[in-house]
Amino acid sequence: MTDNIEVKNIGLRGVTVADTRISKVEAETGNLLFRGYNINDLATRSTFEEVAFLLIYGYLPSRDEYVSLDEEFRKNRDLPDMLVSNIAERPKNAAPMDVLQSATAALADYDDLPDDDTKGTNLYRAVSLISKLPTIVAYWERIKKGLQIIHPDPELDHAANFLYMLHGEKPDPDTAKDFDLCLILHADHTFNASTFTARQVASTQASIYASISAAVGALGGRLHGGANTKVMNMLLDIKDPAAIDSWVRSQLESGGKIFGMGHAVYKTDDPRMLILKPMSERLAKRTGDTRWYDMTVQIMESTKKHFLDLKGRDIFPNVDFFSASVYYYMGIEPNVYTPIFALSRIAGWTAHVIEEKFAEAQPKPQLYRPRADYTGDYCGPDGCEYPHIDDRETR
Repeated sequence: MTDNIEVKNIGLRGVTVADTRISKVEAETGNLLFRGYNINDLATRSTFEEVAFLLIYGYLPSRDEYVSLDEEFRKNRDLPDMLVSNIAERPKNAAPMDVLQSATAALADYDDLPDDDTKGTNLYRAVSLISKLPTIVAYWERIKKGLQIIHPDPELDHAANFLYMLHGEKPDPDTAKDFDLCLILHADHTFNASTFTARQVASTQASIYASISAAVGALGGRLHGGANTKVMNMLLDIKDPAAIDSWVRSQLESGGKIFGMGHAVYKTDDPRMLILKPMSERLAKRTGDTRWYDMTVQIMESTKKHFLDLKGRDIFPNVDFFSASVYYYMGIEPNVYTPIFALSRIAGWTAHVIEEKFAEAQPKPQLYRPRADYTGDYCGPDGCEYPHIDDRETR
């Protein structure tokens, strides 16, 4: 038996596995770049449709290219009737991310060119997937509640159309614009767990549907997506704002976490949080209910204070911290937060899959094949002696 095992490179943290031109996180300065463009510029001047074009094609579109892509998004939104029927037959207690993962994989069944793995065809598939994931999420939310599905409205842009399909009524322009901004902020974030999963699967030359389905599965894991759902549930569970400071202190002293506080990469403020915080305040004032924003700020300030006191270092809120109240103010239930993450991140996932499959810097596709150090039983170079079943002890 092997004892005193030395664990190396936990979670591949800090290990460079590939090159990418898609996005860059500057941890020390708190910058996020999409194809070289700062997230702050994109957030104030762009749209999700344009950012999706930038990520998957590699450059900002001309006006004609933008109009053409927008038209493609609008006409590719709806789902095959048989797929809608299959979704409708799912148990109503099925997890939204499980439904999204299986429906994404099932889209491969309706591809007219299943054996065509050229770059052009995969770019078309990327546009189709970006168009369809919001429909899957909205349809399932209404189906599981026993409500009639709302078909996509080609007159609405990407963000407004999702809110319309989800709620059954067209959103006001300000809310639609804010939601569009949320989609931009979550569109990509370099080699996070789900993006790496998509690239790992794509490196085998599996289809883009398999790669994206795998990414959805990774995002559904408890250690990846879902933090903003936990933030909102935390806010809902705290009945008395006056108890926040003592509650935070108790959580930290007992080794617990304050969800939405801290980030695996950034050493300062998450730039996306700096955009979502004033959005939450804006929505709070627009709806006339400031408690969720006020409580979030209170928890942030209390966590910063007690974390510094107990741990001797600073901690900063991440993108999930204020997105929780933002979505709640938009009338979106917490169980939909992670699927919304997916219908935004699909832009980045598809871009990474295409880069993995067709990167010009690589002479040929490279299969991901990491190595592991064996730390199990070792009886010699020829292996352990195989005992008869009657000679084995029950453990």
